[in-house]
Amino acid sequence: MTESSLSWREVVIQDPEGGDIVLWPHLPCVIMPKKVRSRKIWDGLALTMSTNDFLYMMEDYEKEKLSPGVNVEAAISSGTLLSRLLKDLRELNIDGPHIPDPEAVRLVSHAKNARGGLPIFLIEPEIDDEMWFEWLSRCAEMEVRISSLLSRLTTAKRWKKHAQNAVSKIDNDADIDSELGAASATCYAWDSEMNKDIGNELSEERDMRFAARIRGALADLKSSSIDDDETSQPTLMVPVHQARLPSLVDAIRSWPEPEMIRRM
Repeated sequence: MTESSLSWREVVIQDPEGGDIVLWPHLPCVIMPKKVRSRKIWDGLALTMSTNDFLYMMEDYEKEKLSPGVNVEAAISSGTLLSRLLKDLRELNIDGPHIPDPEAVRLVSHAKNARGGLPIFLIEPEIDDEMWFEWLSRCAEMEVRISSLLSRLTTAKRWKKHAQNAVSKIDNDADIDSELGAASATCYAWDSEMNKDIGNELSEERDMRFAARIRGALADLKSSSIDDDETSQPTLMVPVHQARLPSLVDAIRSWPEPEMIRRM
């Protein structure tokens, strides 16, 4: 998949060992138009987050039900990169920003209620995973370099440049208006800033690990299938932030060995 593409439509990858992986792109903190949501019938959900992130997401969901908007206001006051993203999204005529990520929550709700409950897999390894801890340590070293610290003084300038560069990458789509296109550009800028310090090597290493675990989740679905004649193969739904879609597609299509993981 080309790096220049910010696509609005799902990518379906047929695993050589059986089953389909549906990578569905969405914008963080935004409720996506129904016309661009995937219509695939799936058998399991894989989220590119850790157990702690999942628990925090569900806690935020309960807070939001009690006090709508409280999570967004708290995040905006934090002064982080997420704060900047939310402020930019708030200026646009879109269904957002929302915290927790509304599309992830929607898919979790569907998984819990469809067909007696569908399995959910969390793709990011836990902190006690030795390989992942080592990767996180190397990321931390990159992020505290003097050059990285100084570069934060020019975040606003880079953010604007990233957003401008994103315009030519956004796929034209009849179901997407200019406001959502502008949201795509600012989400791309946010993702670029979030990943700038760790560099391409660590980013690619993360994506390969995620790809291996996504394949492992699909393998789990396949091994638990009760379809005796094997004419029907399982489908795994993987929502992914739009800016991350191309690199994750490429990682999966390099076919790393499946890493078996447990469902929740």
